[in-house]
Amino acid sequence: MKKKTTDSLKIDELLTRGVSNIVDKNSLRQKLQSGEQLRIKLGIDPTGPKMHLGRSIPLLKLRDFQELGHQVVLIIGSFTGQIGDTSDKDAERPMLSEEQVRTNMAEYVEQISSILDVSAVEVRYNDEWLSKLTLSDVIRLADGFGLHEFTSRELIKKRMEAGKRVNLRELLYPLMQGYDSVAVKADVEIGGSDQWFNLLTGRTVQPLYGQVPQDIMVLQLIDGTDGQKMSTSKGNTCFLSASAEEIFGTIMSIRDELIIPYFNLLTRVPMAEVAEFEKQLKAGENPRDIKEKLAIAVTSIYHGVGDAKDAAANFVSVFANNERPTELPKVQLTAGERLLADVLVDADLASSKSEARRLISQGGVKVDDAVISEPGAQIAVRSGIVLQIGKRRWAEVEVDG
Repeated sequence: MKKKTTDSLKIDELLTRGVSNIVDKNSLRQKLQSGEQLRIKLGIDPTGPKMHLGRSIPLLKLRDFQELGHQVVLIIGSFTGQIGDTSDKDAERPMLSEEQVRTNMAEYVEQISSILDVSAVEVRYNDEWLSKLTLSDVIRLADGFGLHEFTSRELIKKRMEAGKRVNLRELLYPLMQGYDSVAVKADVEIGGSDQWFNLLTGRTVQPLYGQVPQDIMVLQLIDGTDGQKMSTSKGNTCFLSASAEEIFGTIMSIRDELIIPYFNLLTRVPMAEVAEFEKQLKAGENPRDIKEKLAIAVTSIYHGVGDAKDAAANFVSVFANNERPTELPKVQLTAGERLLADVLVDADLASSKSEARRLISQGGVKVDDAVISEPGAQIAVRSGIVLQIGKRRWAEVEVDG
């Protein structure tokens, strides 16, 4: 384990960069300054097989803790992923099967390794303890909370006022997340601002089991390329496992007002440099030039500086000179007549069939340079055809066999 750091400037940045709230801030600062090694918890539910850039915000914060010498405890929600958290949803999230969750989480550790030193991370799966809870255990957990605490949450309240169904299962999710903190003996839990209620449950549950309440660090959320909250279902983000060209192109497509928040949350470019970029933008500097620096910084995290700079050169060639990329990623597909929406999912150009249909209906899909706008369209899959999504995502087909 790396030697613990108590440098006040590094601690100050840890406690402020991308942070919207801390409970209890004085307690956490004192612990960090004491040199005590803390157990820092983050839970991630495998609701889909790929993590997008918004997920990098808490992962980068974990890396900050890791670099100060603290023990990162990453909980992958092999059990809670089945229940479903609706903290940020305006409708009930459907339950997932155990098989779906296992499929989704198959490559999570690999994706996380692009940010964290996984060899030093304590990776846990919460079916290890949640699947063993008895009804008596659940009753003990539930006794610490009032129904009004749950129903007063903004999105739940809106759903109830609109006459939308609120499943009793949804009441159990925060209890499970709180018990996760007990199971791993968390000193600190981090999460997005949409997780406020869930994060607080750990502080309520831990004393029931003789543990000191964890401090919680609430992180800012980030908007996607369209200015709305970043979400895979909205198609306004990019996956951590995407190519250097795709990540670079995604960052170059964001609105100018997102440049500084992206620097702050999605990179670890020194804050003094970020402040200078902000100053330059206010003085009239061309946003594109600073956005290119941002795109290189983000892409470098996942692919290294060399590939990020190559992606920048490719971006200029494709967009400034209106050229097709010189090298296209290859995808192996089965030959024959197939629904274009299915082909896009299999080619890893869309995360789901619904997203593929939306992209097609919006006119954002080309096959061999021809726009296809009928969601139910079929195409003849053969070697050599080129699939394109928008202006920055491409794939050349190679048929199996």
